[in-house]
Amino acid sequence: MTSKIFEKYTLLQDDQDDVCDFANFLTRIHDKFNEVNIVIDILKYDTMSLQDLLCFLTLSNTHRALKKSLVIVTSAISPDDIPDELLVVPTIQEAEDIIDMEEIERDLGF
Repeated sequence: MTSKIFEKYTLLQDDQDDVCDFANFLTRIHDKFNEVNIVIDILKYDTMSLQDLLCFLTLSNTHRALKKSLVIVTSAISPDDIPDELLVVPTIQEAEDIIDMEEIERDLGF
C-alpha cells in the first residue's frame, strides 16, 4: 500500500493485485487512519465485480460512523449498481469535491 497525505484527506493506493485483500488489509489497520478523511484509489483495477467493491462496505460504514469521509475512486463499476452505503466516484478530483462538501455539512451540523 502507498499513502499520500494531503491537507484534507489521505490517499491510499493498492500496490498488490487483489482488491478484496486490500479492503481487508485496510479494515485491519483502520485505527491508523480513523481520524482523517480517506480516498481509496483503486483505479488500477480496470475490471472488477460489485462483490469486489462490497469488500469495502464494512470499512466504509465504520469510518463514516466516526464522522469522517471515505470515498472510493474507481470507474470499473456502473454507478447504477453501487449501493448508497458506499461513496464511489470515477476521479480523484470528484473525491476531493465530495470531501469538501461533507466537511461543510459536518461544520453545519448535518
